[in-house]
Amino acid sequence: MPQSNPNPQFVTFDEFIAGYPENSEHRYKLHNGVIVEMPKPKGKYSEIGGFLTYQLNVAIETQGLNCFVPRECVVKPLRDESGYEPDVIILDRLSLRDEPRWEAESIVTMGSSIRLIVEVVSTNWRYDYCLKSANYEEMGIPEYWIVDYLGLGGRRFIGNPKQPTISIYQLVDGEYQVSQFRGNNRLESPGFPQLNLTAESVFRAGG
Repeated sequence: MPQSNPNPQFVTFDEFIAGYPENSEHRYKLHNGVIVEMPKPKGKYSEIGGFLTYQLNVAIETQGLNCFVPRECVVKPLRDESGYEPDVIILDRLSLRDEPRWEAESIVTMGSSIRLIVEVVSTNWRYDYCLKSANYEEMGIPEYWIVDYLGLGGRRFIGNPKQPTISIYQLVDGEYQVSQFRGNNRLESPGFPQLNLTAESVFRAGG
């Protein structure tokens, strides 16, 4: 499925979904019509994703919210040439009733169906900071976290010297405003204010 050809064949979102392999040891995303292979989360990357999934599920229950963290989900941005599988996503049950492709395909097309997306940074940090943030903002997704536990992002995003950083983007008047957290800074989540986490506790995955 991935394309390593220097002159790749551009595919649509529907072609990407139709050709997505089952039970693969890899995950894939579609960006600007090109299929990109991503290894499945391993090690600390996987540990942090699992830790945040648990903590957010607790926050959902504590706040009595009618939403959930799905096992699998593909987000389709407004443009037809991209599609992403977030590391963690929280969906609104009521809004999902209007999603045309959720029940049959686990595809979400409307920003109103999404309460929060979390991306854990890997070596392809530009996707998270530059591309996904623009697509998620355009969709109107109210909250987006970038968990950069190795401090890999560009200096224009996380400062100089680089250091592990959690960036929380909040949609305000149609544009993202970002707050950043490091070390013992307590995370301030607009949608989940009862979370009691510091940046360091996330980077340690509670350990």
